[in-house]
Amino acid sequence: MSSGIVKGIIRLSASVCLLFLLLSSASAQKLLIFMDFDQTDHLKAYGVAYRCLKQGYNVEWLLNYRGGSFMSDYADEIAQVCRLRGVAYSVASPAEEASIRKTIEDNNMESVLLEKAPKVAIYAPPISKSEPWDDAVNLALTYAEISFEVIWDEEVLAGRLHDYDWVHLHHEDFTGQYGKFYGSYRNALWYKQNKALNEATAKKLGFRKVSQLELAVAKAIKEYVAGGGFLFAMCSATDTYDIALSAEGVDIVPTELDGDPADRDCQERLDYSKTFAFENFKVELNPMVYEHSDIDTSPTRGMRIPGPETDYFTLFDFSAKYDPVPTMLIQDHLPVVNGFLGQCTGFHKDKVKRYITILGETEGKGEVKYLHGNFGRGTFTFLGGHDPEDYQHMIGDPPTQLELHKNSPGYRLILNNVLFPAARKKERKT
Repeated sequence: MSSGIVKGIIRLSASVCLLFLLLSSASAQKLLIFMDFDQTDHLKAYGVAYRCLKQGYNVEWLLNYRGGSFMSDYADEIAQVCRLRGVAYSVASPAEEASIRKTIEDNNMESVLLEKAPKVAIYAPPISKSEPWDDAVNLALTYAEISFEVIWDEEVLAGRLHDYDWVHLHHEDFTGQYGKFYGSYRNALWYKQNKALNEATAKKLGFRKVSQLELAVAKAIKEYVAGGGFLFAMCSATDTYDIALSAEGVDIVPTELDGDPADRDCQERLDYSKTFAFENFKVELNPMVYEHSDIDTSPTRGMRIPGPETDYFTLFDFSAKYDPVPTMLIQDHLPVVNGFLGQCTGFHKDKVKRYITILGETEGKGEVKYLHGNFGRGTFTFLGGHDPEDYQHMIGDPPTQLELHKNSPGYRLILNNVLFPAARKKERKT
């Protein structure tokens, strides 16, 4: 064989080796979506992580690392989605990845593998789009481009909940009292339409009263959680859910709302053993009072917190390695989050069961804002308030434009909950 041919073979072999090394290096690179103050759109970043999972890519959630970053194998497709959605990212070499993992190993941080995009549902009435308020979770999912379906009573009682990994409760009144809006809005068209729809649905599904239908729905949701479902609720869906469970077999609805009086001894007959999070509460029986019980802190907040400028709640700090579940739920670039009001703004701490994990509270005020618990094989998470970026959302106010709040620490708490069910089960420690 001539020396020229040999040299050519050597050059070709060198080129192939170089190409192989370049390809190996590229495949070994990681795409890091950092979630600290350098991130340009925190909310869209969750949508990118969700899309990665939908496309079959594994994603690591780096708890407490740069605000709870996401990392996956580098792919041009993912990088392109980041650029199109305005999400900041960096490309990490194998050496940089090793440095990241060393930082995680040496600090209160952990890497949790996300494997499957959760199937998401929002529980809301079919007329929710015409109601004079918006739902923060719907807004968050839509903006982040995370797909979801809307279900209501008929689907729940037909067993459809089990088609979903994660379910959010709309700002519903599970006690069957139409949000206790009777005193101020009983003559409003939207109130009358809502009442008529609920009554018609109850009759269609074989219930004499709306409160009986709502209890059946609450019990179906409880069964869903017991079977391994993930439940998230905000505003009035938090306290009214537990109130409904505690009042099984007891009439707590006044005559003005359902045509017959509440049981005289209804307060004494509440069964707190049936509830998820709350106990020792008293129900509000006056139909003219815009309140369901003394779980909610709204009536007393004005005396303790003058206004939005001084209203904050603090997220608890957990061990990422030993308590990854609550750590996932509080990932944020800020440890202190602006407060926000709602029909149920927060929860009096003395009404919260002792075994509940408190995720966030208004320090020194006896108010729990954010909590989490286990039931059966599933979990529930309650966040008080209506909209994290609209301090006092009033009936008829326009929806929040999340384009103006793309780095919202409050909305991040919602989206933490959406990705939480994607975590590899064996990684969870409780």
